[in-house]
Amino acid sequence: MNSQNTNTGVSPEIIEQSMNGSFEEMLNETFSDNGSMEGSVVKGIILKIEKDFVTIDIGMKAEGRVNTYEFLKPGEETPSIKVGDSVDVYVDNLDDQNGRARLSREKACREEVMTTLEDAHKNSEPVKGIIFGRVKGGFTVDVSGVLAFLPGSQVDVRPIKDMNHLMNTLLDFMIIKIDRKRGNLIVSRRAVMDESRAEARDELLENMKEGMEVEGVVKNITDYGAFIDLGGIDGLLHITDIAWHRINHPSEIISVGEVLKLKVIRYDESTKRVSLGLKQLNEDPWTTVNETYPIGKKVTGKITNITEYGSFVELAPGIEGLIHVSEMSWTRKNVHPGKIVSTSQEVEVVILEIDPVKRRISLGLKQCQENPWKAYADSHPEDTEVEGAVRSITDFGIFIGLNEEIDGLIHMSDISWDKSNEEALRDYKKGDMIKAKILSLDPEKERISLGIKQLESDPFSDAIGNYKKGDKVKVTVTEVEDNGLTVELAKDVTGYIKRMDLSLEKADCDTSKFAVGDTLEAQITSVSKRDRRINLSVKAQQLSEEKAAVAEYATSSESEGSALADALGAALKTAPAKKAK
Repeated sequence: MNSQNTNTGVSPEIIEQSMNGSFEEMLNETFSDNGSMEGSVVKGIILKIEKDFVTIDIGMKAEGRVNTYEFLKPGEETPSIKVGDSVDVYVDNLDDQNGRARLSREKACREEVMTTLEDAHKNSEPVKGIIFGRVKGGFTVDVSGVLAFLPGSQVDVRPIKDMNHLMNTLLDFMIIKIDRKRGNLIVSRRAVMDESRAEARDELLENMKEGMEVEGVVKNITDYGAFIDLGGIDGLLHITDIAWHRINHPSEIISVGEVLKLKVIRYDESTKRVSLGLKQLNEDPWTTVNETYPIGKKVTGKITNITEYGSFVELAPGIEGLIHVSEMSWTRKNVHPGKIVSTSQEVEVVILEIDPVKRRISLGLKQCQENPWKAYADSHPEDTEVEGAVRSITDFGIFIGLNEEIDGLIHMSDISWDKSNEEALRDYKKGDMIKAKILSLDPEKERISLGIKQLESDPFSDAIGNYKKGDKVKVTVTEVEDNGLTVELAKDVTGYIKRMDLSLEKADCDTSKFAVGDTLEAQITSVSKRDRRINLSVKAQQLSEEKAAVAEYATSSESEGSALADALGAALKTAPAKKAK
């Protein structure tokens, strides 16, 4: 007996224990009559502990062996077991090539854990685990020694960019799928959080009201705002409610994962929608804008944005105004604002207009500089002769440069006294030096009108000084049209006779009866210096001649009648006297 004990390394107490009824009962509990031990977890007694293997008696003819390292616990160099300990092992095979049972302590522990996990899954109870690695689509988790998969979408209720604070930390998980045969285990941390969030959500909604201050975490950022996790419910922080001043994107002020204090500005109880405000926690700077920025005041600001229609200037945090492109320069028109100012540039501006309701301030940049139009008008009164180079020629006139900043316009009607407008324009080209006279100046409208022909007297005006309405003149036909005749009264003086004024007789009012070079007698019916026009009428001249003839005839008839009356009167006086004798 003793030699047997020495060879096996088993004490007499162990053998006695293996022979008593309690061990038999233990074995009977482990095995069923109609089941195989292979693939099952059984209880065994440690018979021998060696460097590489541990011999275990599982109550069969053959003993089994387990690798010693399978009994090691984290941090141990040697296993904390001893001969005679009762342990659970997994039977891989009852009879290997060496006649021994092939056992596994690790698989036995796994089976034990899997049983516990199945119960937790069935009862919807959380389990403890540690996230220790990354894999495609998620993370690996150690759940009581069992390898589990944590999908990336199940880490949290919101996307998490930085996982460092969750790695290698004992956390709660819910089992969402378990397959014991395949050894598959899928867990979710989000499910655990959803449970606690549901309770927090109900409490939050019950106490939710407009005006209250809340705390939340930035969950997601979009172009139009940010979604804030309030703990069970999400709220929207619109971009216009982030800051009193204008921002281009929410990310300029906030970032994902940031904890914010916010104010509930709207709450729809029926839809459970919450609108949040960040800027509402601070005083609105627009409440005192009228007092701070009176109209006409010069202030300094910084260019924050440049558009095609103007530039925005930040006067103070939350206070921004617009310099319209028309208020940027006295002289540089139709130019992009970016060629006058640049982003972040400090500029001095004048307050032109304020609308606190619409939160708009109109600013002027050019008003902080001397108005060159007014300065030029002060030093160049009307009728002043000026000279400048042609900068551009348009359909309606010529622009010449009066100085580096100011142009003047010579309308085509003010180029020549005797040439047509289009003909006069063709006499000039870009770069020509031109002398002109200032006709009018309007600094408010930023206009200066010039004239070339005004440098000389108007030959027409000089000539028509000798003519007046009612004058009888001889004219020469220079042009024949269907509607009338153009005639020449004298050199550089022309007039016009309408068709209906060619004769008293309608039949004679036919322009085809006249030819260039014909001379006519006509009467001046109107003289217009402004229109540079003299209107004449042959018909009026004929009527005038008829009136004169009738008047002359009436005068001569009256004289003859008077002489006859005198003769008859004398005869009547003498006739009675002769009868009396």
